[in-house]
Amino acid sequence: MNAAPADQIRLLEVQALDARIAQLDHKRRTLPEHAEIERLSSDVTQLRDLLVAAQTEESDTAREQTKAEQDVDQVRKRAVRDQERLDSGAVSSPRDLENLQHEITSLAKRQSDLEDVVLEVMERRESLQERVQELSGRLDSVQGKATEAEVRRGEALRGIDAEGMTVTKEREIMAGSVPADLLKLYDKLRAQSGGVGAARLYQKRCEGCRLELNITELNEVRAAAADAVVRCENCRRILVRTPESGL
Repeated sequence: MNAAPADQIRLLEVQALDARIAQLDHKRRTLPEHAEIERLSSDVTQLRDLLVAAQTEESDTAREQTKAEQDVDQVRKRAVRDQERLDSGAVSSPRDLENLQHEITSLAKRQSDLEDVVLEVMERRESLQERVQELSGRLDSVQGKATEAEVRRGEALRGIDAEGMTVTKEREIMAGSVPADLLKLYDKLRAQSGGVGAARLYQKRCEGCRLELNITELNEVRAAAADAVVRCENCRRILVRTPESGL
């Protein structure tokens, strides 16, 4: 295949633009915000689960406290009624009086025990309320960080996309000035060779595979016509000659 030296030089410019597009694609995929947001999202999910569990336990404890307080109130009311009966003198039988006094004493003990239960439940509930407050604060903080990271990522992506559109347009214009058959070969080789289809021969070294040409290969390149499209014997990429090729 033959192509004017100027067309081959332009092919290097197309390659440079393709390399920049690939760099932008890589940068887009590997923005540090991607991993940061994924980590923060995982933290948010975990904290939400912990918060729901703590809120559920606090709600259960609140009902437990209400039930314990109702039990205390029932015992207290019964004790008040018994004391009123005792004080009224309506009970005259010694045996009935003894039973009533015994019941009042038992109710006092029962009330004391139930009040201890209420205190224990209240302490547990207070601890759970503090836990809920702590988790809510942590969740708000992590969600705030996630939002900030998403904003940064959005700004970075918009910048990358804007540059990508500019470079892609430049690539279209530059590729349009390269002969179709040369561009077709270049695109084919680029797909086969990790995104690099054409490389400069610089100081006797192929910049595609980074290997120096041996004397036989150099002589073949020297002997080739100026418009001949030569290929690197090592990587098979299009080898573009320039004044810095060292021939």
